[in-house]
Amino acid sequence: MADDAPAKLIQIGPKGGVKKDGFNLVTERVVAVNPEAKQIEVELLAYDGKTVVLDVDNEAVEELKQLKVGDGATIRVVEEGGRRVAKSLKIRPKDPNAAKADAMLLDLKDSHWLNRKYAAEVLGELKEPRAVRPLVEALTDEVGDVRQRAYDSLIKIGGAAVPMLVPLLVSEEDELRQSVTEIIRKIGKPAVEPLATALAEADDRLKTRVLKVLDRMGYKPKTKEAAKTEVPRLT
Repeated sequence: MADDAPAKLIQIGPKGGVKKDGFNLVTERVVAVNPEAKQIEVELLAYDGKTVVLDVDNEAVEELKQLKVGDGATIRVVEEGGRRVAKSLKIRPKDPNAAKADAMLLDLKDSHWLNRKYAAEVLGELKEPRAVRPLVEALTDEVGDVRQRAYDSLIKIGGAAVPMLVPLLVSEEDELRQSVTEIIRKIGKPAVEPLATALAEADDRLKTRVLKVLDRMGYKPKTKEAAKTEVPRLT
């Protein structure tokens, strides 16, 4: 960390203005720690590896001392008088899957759209089944980039996402209904069995939609009764 004036902070505030309750900043690499100056420098993965220097609140200095260069950390950042101050710093365990998934599940609800976007993308890469419900909810996020990452990640998670997607095939919202239809279609063969299972309990309206999706995927049931009881197979 430089000894002269701290570097100008990269804009990481929430879209649409300052949020009084702050936001989470998740980083996998601490670049520098300076307890004496009450500062920390971290790498921002969502900004192509650029770094920012943050001032640390007095109450978080002891937490700052526990961090080492190279650690992953979750930092609670609050805007105070034009400065972004780290109010709490927590080391994230090195387990690349469970710990990262926990952090990303938290960030998927964050007030900062970029954190939500990054979290949605990572959860898809991890194929985290716990993320299905929040990713489905993110399909209606106010930010298009977040919706797109949720869409892509549900496809990556695959068959495990289908049971929660099926009821949305009859959504009154055209964009959501179309997105869900395309997600299931792109999941492909792993979606067939959960779709067939859903047929058994579906009402007539939902059943029609499910059969239409199966037809687009290349499955054509022999009879209506077979469609209710047999597990479809792609042809």
